Amino acid sequence: MSLIKVNNSRCKSCYLCLNVCPKGLIKKSSVTNRLGDYLVEFDDKNNECLGCAMCAKRCPDIAIEVYKD
Repeated sequence: MSLIKVNNSRCKSCYLCLNVCPKGLIKKSSVTNRLGDYLVEFDDKNNECLGCAMCAKRCPDIAIEVYKD
């Protein structure tokens, strides 16, 4: 099982990570940052995350960390 953590204070809501997740597990959140942009969240109810770290590699602000078992 893998886990992704998004550092909301670093995320600038560029959404580049949304398109690179092969399972589509990163989605826009209902939470906004101080500028009013929607942040992203990791949504993996069925433990589908591969731990490929494509989201973390694509993030220009190093706001995503991937943990694998």
